[in-house]
Amino acid sequence: MNDMLSIMARHGYALTFAVLLAEALGLPCPAAIALVAAGAAVAGHTLSGPGVLLAAMIALMIGDIAQFWLGRVAGWSLLGFLCRLSMNPETCILRSAESFYKRGKLTLLFAKFIPGINTMAAPLAGSMKMHFGQFLRLDMVGALVYAGAYLMVGFLSRDFLAATLNGLHAAGRTMEAILVISLLVYASYRITQFVRYKKYRIVPRVQARELAERLAAEGPDSVLIVDVRSHGYYDIGAERIHGSIRIEPNNLEEEIKNLSREKDIYLYCT
Repeated sequence: MNDMLSIMARHGYALTFAVLLAEALGLPCPAAIALVAAGAAVAGHTLSGPGVLLAAMIALMIGDIAQFWLGRVAGWSLLGFLCRLSMNPETCILRSAESFYKRGKLTLLFAKFIPGINTMAAPLAGSMKMHFGQFLRLDMVGALVYAGAYLMVGFLSRDFLAATLNGLHAAGRTMEAILVISLLVYASYRITQFVRYKKYRIVPRVQARELAERLAAEGPDSVLIVDVRSHGYYDIGAERIHGSIRIEPNNLEEEIKNLSREKDIYLYCT
């Protein structure tokens, strides 16, 4: 614990800023752990509470604003890139978007506490054309709650953390072996899941011209055209391709039951 406090005393503000900025930009960094450690350092009087909170807020807002504007410009391409390391990118995007559909823009207030959604919330808000001023207000409150909560956890649990870290230090090589084995097991699991879901990463596509030619040759009743655009890009009054039907992308299990099995089905989304 003394070593950790010594490191935090020398580099605490910069370390907190760097880790939180990295996480806000989508990198897999332990921001919550960094905040808890900073909170413990505040309790040990090696860091200033307002200073750490300010460093955390600046880092989170810089990252989130950058993600917001990247989402505004790149749209779903950025969301797909951020989900690329997941086992199923489409599921990653839909789960994050579903939170917006169910809870609206208030998702930004608690998104940072939920793994996966914390990375997707800002670019998703940008891609859905949320007003920047509204995003800034909600995201700032969410960042303040997130940073403040974990700093408080570290501040209040300093003695418990010290005892835990001292115990881990005493365990020495045993803990190192457990950590290495855990990492190997996790890596094996991810590789297995990647291979298992690899076939779902290839989505067959056709050009609009090909479908138009088929419709002209065989008639509109020969195929089924389905609009699966996500909320935020679709509302009840939105125009659709002539002759298409609309199904909810977040209720596919039920919607699929109503689709014809006698026709080829063409989906179009955002």
